This record gives sequence, C-alpha cells and structure tokens, in this order.
Amino acid sequence: MDSDSTVSSLIMMDEDLHPHQFSSSTTSKLHSNGTPTSTSVHELLECPVCTNSMYPPIHQCHNGHTLCSTCKTRVHNRCPTCRQELGDIRCLALEKIAESLELPCRYTSVGCPEIFPYYSKLKHESICNFRPYNCPYAGSDCSVVGDISQLVAHLRDDHRVDMHSGCTFNHRYVKSNPMEVENATWMLTVFHCFGQYFCLHFEAFQLGMAPVYMAFLRFMGDERDARSYSYSLEVGGSGRKLIYEGSPRSIRDSHKKVRDSHDGLIIYRNMALFFSGGDRKELKLRVTGRIWKEQQNPEGGVCIPNLCS
Repeated sequence: MDSDSTVSSLIMMDEDLHPHQFSSSTTSKLHSNGTPTSTSVHELLECPVCTNSMYPPIHQCHNGHTLCSTCKTRVHNRCPTCRQELGDIRCLALEKIAESLELPCRYTSVGCPEIFPYYSKLKHESICNFRPYNCPYAGSDCSVVGDISQLVAHLRDDHRVDMHSGCTFNHRYVKSNPMEVENATWMLTVFHCFGQYFCLHFEAFQLGMAPVYMAFLRFMGDERDARSYSYSLEVGGSGRKLIYEGSPRSIRDSHKKVRDSHDGLIIYRNMALFFSGGDRKELKLRVTGRIWKEQQNPEGGVCIPNLCS
C-alpha cells in the first residue's frame, strides 16, 4: 500500500469512529482524486494534547487516536479522545508518512525561506536565524521572547533599563560594601548606534575563590552580524589602567554563558579597590568604552575601523 492510500485509510477509519470531528473545511483539503494534501497530513501529525508536531515514537490507542510520546505520560496512559488505555502501540504508518513530507520552517512568516524534510525541520528551527530572541536582561528568569524591536521596548518599559544613543560611554559603578559579591548585578544599559542595539553588563561574582568584577558587551542580533563590530572597555585609577578589546557576543548566547566564558573585562576585587582610591573600603569604578564597526577595505582586503561620529 502506498503512502497516499495509507493516509486515506487512516482518515476513513477516524471518520467512521468520529464523524462529527470532520467538517467541510477538512474535506476541502483533499485532492480531486480523494487523497489528502500535505496540509491535511500535517494536521494528522499534530498532537491533540500539546498541538506540537509529533515525532517518533508516535503512540496510538486501540481506536487509532494518536498523540506524541511526551504527552503519553502527561495523560497517565489514557487516550485523551476516547479515554481508552493507550498501551504501547506505535503508529508506524504515520511515522512512515512523516518521512516523505517536506515542510516550510515555522518562521516562514518572518522571512525564513527554507523547506526541510519533516524530521529535519525541528533541528533547523532550533537554530534558525529568524527565530525569536530571548530577553537579554540578566539576573532574572524573564521568559519574554520576540524580535529586536519588541525586546528593546520590553527592556525599556518592563525592566526600566538605561537607554543611550551613541557609541561611547562613561559609566561609574559604586558599591558601599565591596566585600559582598552575591547579587551584585548592576542595571543593564542599552546603547543604540550604527542602527543597532548593544547591551552593557557589569557585575560581581566569584571566579574560583577570587571575587571579581566583569564588564562585557552583547549585540542584539545574530552572531554573524555581531562579528561586524568591535568594542573596547577601559578602567583605571592611581596612574594605572586596564584595557579590553574584543567583539560583542550575540544575545543568542545567554548572559551566563558569556560571563562563564570570561569574555570581557575582568577586574579582581583588590585591583578594583586600588583603582577606587581612598581607604579601599568602597568601590568607585569608572568604566569607559566605545563601539566601532569594522569595514572591509576594498583594496587591501582587511578590516578598518569605522568610528561613530
């Protein structure tokens, strides 16, 4: 039996059992020869519990109702449609049909042009450049996702972050009790320059047994675009200074991942207090920096800095 006729038999079997579930909108998705379109097959592969696409193993009850393996445990091994015990029956026919499908990426409405085999689609969507971004705010379990413009509005309105325009900055960080490094995360600052947004992070944490302060920049966009920019951070005092230069990391990398990779300006507490001057009992750090865009030199083939005016 070929795959089209298998799908037809599956639909007819379900229609006999539950005729009220099939409306004219469903039958309109059949070709003139009675075989279903890829759209209707895709609907067959939608789990009735979580509404996500089903991947092997696809389970079914004795009456032929299907659901995904994740939801099988959530419904306590009872079919959500007819309440019969599910057992361990696999719907091999539906799994086989899924192998022949090619479907567009779920982010096609926001610009992704790719089409993938059914079982490859999920992996692509997990790394698709058109997928939404997670909120870059540090120190919270914020679950908000969206495009860059949505996240900028969310950071401004909900997290009350400092918003600045320009490609240079001069920030002062003060802490009256620098012996405490727990929960010493300063407010995130967002910069807008070159038509892009950048997040400046500064916080204290333990690096092994040593308390340190760290400043780093993240780019609000994908890694490929982040590599087009560079930034520098400088901190100093008492005739000494530290300078860090690098490329901002994309917000695709979590705040914790960037911090734990030590990709930024790291200042040990003793040195930070030395830079602060005075009796070294209060942290008073001034961090300055700038962002620039690397441009390709058409003659030499090398990158030259394009400084923001």
